[in-house]
Amino acid sequence: MSHASSHGQGDGHADILIVGGGTGGCAAAMAATSLGYRVVMTEPTRWIGGQLTSQAVPPDESPWIERCGCTRRYRQFRDGVRDFYRQHYPLTEQARLDPHLNPGQGHVSRLCHEPRIAWLVIENMLHWAQASGLLDLRLQRRPVAVDVEGDRIRSVTVEHTPTGRRETITARYVLDATELGDLLSLARVEYVSGAESQDDFAEPHAVAGPAQPDNVQAITWCFPMAYDPTPGADHRRDKPAQYDFWRQYVPQLIPPWTGPLLDWTQSHPKTFEPLTRVLFLKDTPRESRSLWFYRRILARQHLQPDAPAHEATLVNWPQNDYWLGNIIDKPDAQVAQHLASARELSFCLFHWLQNDAPRPDGGAGYPGLYLRPDMVGSDDGLAQAPYTRESRRIRALFTVTEHHVSMQARRAAGLDHAEPFADSVGIGSYGIDLHPSTTGCNYIDIPSLPFQIPLGSLVPVRMRNLLPAAKNLGVTHIANGCYRLHPVEWNIGESAGLLAAFCLQQQATPQDVSRQPKLTESFQALLLKQGIELEWPADIWHAP
Repeated sequence: MSHASSHGQGDGHADILIVGGGTGGCAAAMAATSLGYRVVMTEPTRWIGGQLTSQAVPPDESPWIERCGCTRRYRQFRDGVRDFYRQHYPLTEQARLDPHLNPGQGHVSRLCHEPRIAWLVIENMLHWAQASGLLDLRLQRRPVAVDVEGDRIRSVTVEHTPTGRRETITARYVLDATELGDLLSLARVEYVSGAESQDDFAEPHAVAGPAQPDNVQAITWCFPMAYDPTPGADHRRDKPAQYDFWRQYVPQLIPPWTGPLLDWTQSHPKTFEPLTRVLFLKDTPRESRSLWFYRRILARQHLQPDAPAHEATLVNWPQNDYWLGNIIDKPDAQVAQHLASARELSFCLFHWLQNDAPRPDGGAGYPGLYLRPDMVGSDDGLAQAPYTRESRRIRALFTVTEHHVSMQARRAAGLDHAEPFADSVGIGSYGIDLHPSTTGCNYIDIPSLPFQIPLGSLVPVRMRNLLPAAKNLGVTHIANGCYRLHPVEWNIGESAGLLAAFCLQQQATPQDVSRQPKLTESFQALLLKQGIELEWPADIWHAP
């Protein structure tokens, strides 16, 4: 049964409007349309999928991902990526038969893949929703205004960036799946950004003194690059305009960085001691020291010997983390300047790699390196959008803090598991991993325990028909460090999409579902039916 409305208002009406077609937004659209609700989803880039696609970040996942720890749809996505390579790439027989095929054989993930492949798979997963008329996908749209009446959003106005044309979309429920929580600001929803104070939640790693709204993790403009091993291959190009600045730039962080940013030696994220890496595997006895291997997305070893292909890796490294300015709640001109500088940093890193990076043989530069714009759907070779690790975050009925998930904090309390949540709407696992920030804080990288996503963290304190569907749920700056990764954002979005649909079915608000145990249990039953895991197996949940 379709719940699509028979009449439109303005430039469109939906049961559920999803603003932002990233990882969480796509999962939300899959979930809501599966129950027959009509969805409009807008996305500012040309690709849906967010950090998996337009931001070009291979998925960071838990050690147990092949067994558990994600939703059924996320597992379908992972299977779809592997099947694409099996069906369309000249793989060796061994690679084709590997049930856990890792296309790039990268170190960072059990599924290092090309961003374009992820985009194609997600497009296919949403194809029926579009073909049936349940999903209206509108690309290259950014939100510019929100019409609010009391505690409800009536409509959102988006702008088609190539033409400037504006469209106003009304909806019964609105999901903010933007990368920076844009609707929270536009709709004047209660939210926080940056770093909370230790006075707020007594978190051990929170900042002392007042809260710091400008203390936000670095963004990174990622890019894929390949290597041509042909003797004499030279793909070098002109020097970027800011190269001299970035070539000499020494980060001023606390604890201190180790020297120039464009260098093989970086600050170790846990000890802050100098950590020296190399580019290629052949130049190091330790695989973890090879930056090429770190996020390799196309591995030659999986391809047949006569396949005409060069290996490729994804550059999301410490050297192109940009932390010279916060882009949340800043004037448009300032945001544009920082985004341009982040792009320039990535071009400068690539130029350094081609021309000046020291080689183990005593030479400098790898002129055989070249960009792969085809892998990211851009003209210049950089991802279509920056990788944003941190968003505005709703003031929620419940806020997840360091105390709920940190291994150190839990063990100090005599506990061997993360905080159990009776209202769980999903699970995840990743270390508390914060990159250097815009106020000069170096890494915060501490272990966490496998955790749950509480329903209360998805429910705003006031707004009745707005839900977070990405990194903008009720977590602190510290807890965001483990709730921001791909499988967790997918789960957040999927659960938010189902929550909106459930509220429409029950004629209830998210606050009702959170506060009334019978509604909570009914909603959790729906989640389980939809393939969302609500708790970890006991052998994983309890730390050794």
